[in-house]
Amino acid sequence: MFISSPEYADAIGELIDAYKEVAPNVTINYETTQNDYPTMLKAKLNSGEVPDIFASTSGKEIDVYKEWSYDMTNEPLAQTIDPSVAEMMKSPEDGSGLYGIAIKGNFFGMLYNKEIFEESGVTKAPETMAELEDACAKISAAGYKPFSTGFSEWWVFKHVFQHYLDAAAANAGTDAASLVASFEKGEAKVSDYPELYDNFFRLIDLAVQYGDDKPLETGLENEEAAFANGEAAMILGQGAWVEADLLAINPDLQIGFSGYPVSDDAAQCQVISGSDQAIHVYKDSAVLQPTLDFVNWWYTSDYGKSWFVDVAGVVPPITTDAESEFTIINQGKELAAEKGSAALACCYSTDSWNQTMGELFQAYIAGTADKDATCAAIEEQWQAIDGAN
Repeated sequence: MFISSPEYADAIGELIDAYKEVAPNVTINYETTQNDYPTMLKAKLNSGEVPDIFASTSGKEIDVYKEWSYDMTNEPLAQTIDPSVAEMMKSPEDGSGLYGIAIKGNFFGMLYNKEIFEESGVTKAPETMAELEDACAKISAAGYKPFSTGFSEWWVFKHVFQHYLDAAAANAGTDAASLVASFEKGEAKVSDYPELYDNFFRLIDLAVQYGDDKPLETGLENEEAAFANGEAAMILGQGAWVEADLLAINPDLQIGFSGYPVSDDAAQCQVISGSDQAIHVYKDSAVLQPTLDFVNWWYTSDYGKSWFVDVAGVVPPITTDAESEFTIINQGKELAAEKGSAALACCYSTDSWNQTMGELFQAYIAGTADKDATCAAIEEQWQAIDGAN
């Protein structure tokens, strides 16, 4: 197994240990990393050292890795996977196959510290850009840091940007997938969409103004520590997957969860739900059947099905009535029921593009490119990287 998402390393370790009791003669070598995972994976694929199990983003990336991926349509796990998750694992080109499974479903949004908000006189999660600016001023005046950002991680940007992309598409009378296609074809300009050109850049500027002293040196662990220890009121680019880490640092942490203020319309402040990561099985694996045995057990056994909620603490990617004890998941469900959830738009692009986009915004934060130069590079690279495919 070579997959991203090191935040699940302990949970996957427990999963593997449990499987050893079922299949004691099977050895599973598990490797995980986050930084530069797409580049490292492609190096393995190009060298012929293909992992038996590997990960990618779902959606468009399914086709990127389709030639290496086993179609699990006829496997027992296909009967347990949630239909909405299964849709993200099909080939976007023709809607066929089941080329991946998922560690989790997910909720994406902004996390905030309820106690800091209360002490700062912020009575609710900001739902508009104006409310966000007001909250930052109040939190700063109360002696707290409004943001910790994790901006050294390229994937943080894709998690946040998709919220603004969804709003831009809705306000233009289209959908996010169509808007992404327009950028890929070179037909769209960032400056045509105020949700992107004005509001997303404003969020970045606010996060830098009111955030970490060295934002480009702040990674996931720094972000989690600042938030859990009561130093920062909000963190960006994260979701349900960080709750276990946060509570391990501070079991009494009062976590709030909301969508991002993407415009002046509070109704557009929505969380995003969906399954953003696919786990592939290498179709030409020398140990294909033992590998399939493992993933089928993961998705169909009593332990495997309970693992998602009881061990990993994630939104289950399978059909189940199991209840979660995690507050972000439960708040995410409530918000999605109340205001709807926005599209998982980051999956309409490849991670090659998403990584490039993150690096372009890192350059903007570093001051080596201004806003218009960053927008021009976004338009050029979107067409060059994903438009070419």
